[in-house]
Amino acid sequence: MVPEMVSDQKEALKEFAQKGGYPVVAKVVGPVHKSDVGGVALNVRTPEHLELEFDRMMKIKDATAIMVQKMLKGTEVFIGAKYEQRFGHVVLCGLGGIFVEVLKDVKSGLAPLSYPEAFSMIRSLRGYKIIKGTRGQRGINEQKYAEIIVRLSTLLRFATEIKEMDINPLLADENEVVAVDARIFVSPNKA
Repeated sequence: MVPEMVSDQKEALKEFAQKGGYPVVAKVVGPVHKSDVGGVALNVRTPEHLELEFDRMMKIKDATAIMVQKMLKGTEVFIGAKYEQRFGHVVLCGLGGIFVEVLKDVKSGLAPLSYPEAFSMIRSLRGYKIIKGTRGQRGINEQKYAEIIVRLSTLLRFATEIKEMDINPLLADENEVVAVDARIFVSPNKA
């Protein structure tokens, strides 16, 4: 995960950003779809800019705090999961961010997944050329992406209380795959 801090205290967030270094990302905490309500500010480069974004976002309906994260670059990918009563967990992967909703280029498999199954899911995406690297852009570390898919699918076999999970986006480059945002729905009923 990318280092982050959540607070409703402007000075604490400014101190965190200063220690970690600019640029940072600021996200509103509270509303489910942050980007739909103007609750995400990318490439915040100065303490003054962070103050402005803090003040603006805290006025958003249902805002409870602001999350600040180091600004990372990379290709956005995602991993998701949904529990199906008859089958267990279905694990999903694809290009992340808004591309999940816009392109609907998603592949799925039943947990637990093997490495060959994870690689097959990744390589069968229509957007695989982006993942592999195209037009002078480097590809992502497919091995780490597949490893995350396999590890998540293994976890889900034992954590049936997780009914839905969405790690979107993961920012990936040729070296790392880092979770930037996640949402998990847990039910106390294990079955």
